[in-house]
Amino acid sequence: MDISIVGILMLDGMTNGAIYALLGLATVLVFAVTRVIFIPQGEFVAYGALTLAIFQTGQIPGTVWLLLLMAVLASVLDVRQTWLHTHNAPKALKAGMLTLLVPAVMSALSIWAAPRQFPLLVQALLTVGVVTSFGPLVYRLAYQSLADASSLVLLIVSVGVHFAMTGLGLLFFGAEGFRNPSFWDERFSLGALTLTGQTLIIGGVSLALIGLLWQFFEHTLYGKALRATAVNRLGARLMGISSHTAGQSTFAMAALIGALSGLLIGPTTTVFYDSGFLIGLKGFVAAVIGGLASYPAAAIGALFVGLVESFGSFWASSFKEVIVFTLILPILLWRSMSGGHSEEH
Repeated sequence: MDISIVGILMLDGMTNGAIYALLGLATVLVFAVTRVIFIPQGEFVAYGALTLAIFQTGQIPGTVWLLLLMAVLASVLDVRQTWLHTHNAPKALKAGMLTLLVPAVMSALSIWAAPRQFPLLVQALLTVGVVTSFGPLVYRLAYQSLADASSLVLLIVSVGVHFAMTGLGLLFFGAEGFRNPSFWDERFSLGALTLTGQTLIIGGVSLALIGLLWQFFEHTLYGKALRATAVNRLGARLMGISSHTAGQSTFAMAALIGALSGLLIGPTTTVFYDSGFLIGLKGFVAAVIGGLASYPAAAIGALFVGLVESFGSFWASSFKEVIVFTLILPILLWRSMSGGHSEEH
């Protein structure tokens, strides 16, 4: 190994680390607001990359039909719940229509636009819209009725949601992998290093989202309101903060981050229906380094994970995943010995 190889490995590690940082931030975001350890975060990444790949072929992605199905189920649940609480038919129907509105609009746009093969940027925006719409529906169908359950129950539900989304990914996308075109094909030489335009986009988007999330949760009233639901759900409700709305908003942001991550990683590697699981787990390792609470610490942890993976693949490529996931053991041990515990956790 010489200095040029070190530079190449560091660049590769920091590029991957930027993606893991986004997923780590999404994991921290969901846990901070809903107490859900959201294992299926990686599935949003795979759905984003594969939905764009299907748009590229001029076909309608299967995620559009899944989105409509989930929206109809969520709408029926909302109609039933509103009717039981109010016994007001117009109000119940209005609640169901509001749940259907965004998924129906995104599905209609996708069905209309898919055969027309618009430019890559338009297809990317459609992909982000479709995948982001999954977030509130996943929360409504899987988590909302269990919002006050223990963290262990929510974790078990997350495992079930992961397997369901992975199986549906296989059904809609098949076992074949896809690789998307780059958003920027320019190349820049820095000595022995070659920076691609896609690498710069990954770094820029990651930094922008990290800054926006920090600004949102630390300096806006709505961001603080979302955090309040995790600290004291009953107190937040008494102050007029809807825990259900907070959960759906949080999952929408997590789905948005996952969709963007899928678009960013799609041109750099071949994505399969189950590729999101390992990618999401690496983001989870970064989130654990941050204590599932600190956005800056999670971002730093993600860069560390990316560098460890890069250098591990050089020294022992067969064990690079083992090396990365082994990182979590001493971190958990240290946090277990240094932190306090509640009866529930």
